[in-house]
Amino acid sequence: MGRVSIRPMKKTRENLFEHLRELGIKTRTIEHPAAFTVDEAKAHRGDLSGAHAKNLFLKDKKGVLWLVVCLEDREINMKDLKNRIGSAHLSFGKPDILLEILGVEPGSVSPFTLLNDRDQRVRVVLDREMMAHKLMNFHPLENTATTQISPGDLLSFLTSCGHQPAIVEL
Repeated sequence: MGRVSIRPMKKTRENLFEHLRELGIKTRTIEHPAAFTVDEAKAHRGDLSGAHAKNLFLKDKKGVLWLVVCLEDREINMKDLKNRIGSAHLSFGKPDILLEILGVEPGSVSPFTLLNDRDQRVRVVLDREMMAHKLMNFHPLENTATTQISPGDLLSFLTSCGHQPAIVEL
């Protein structure tokens, strides 16, 4: 009989919060209606302070996957971005790859989704200006909430997931 490969289930929001607690990372989370765009997130977040981000799940021409996390209002020129991060030609990653690798649907991607990237297939790029803020805000694997975290704690979380992000001037 052939072996059946069983892929572990994707981590959930509850798994994320448990992992953060295990790391001793304190966060604050607010609930809100689903937000699929930056404009929708702005309308729902209320008085949550700190930097707010947009998260770009990308694939380059060589098949390398990228998660670029930047300030929500940052305009990104894809041709310029490839030079800044050292990638081949970039395009947006397909929803099926996003679901397979990071375990979320479009609109829910964030650095927290790297908890599901068990094979470290995604290269992570963080906006240097965003990282200079005291607090940052991201969806916790669902776009119906926003979780606040400090830059240092975000880096600790990413390291715990096996990722060493590049911090780049975007």
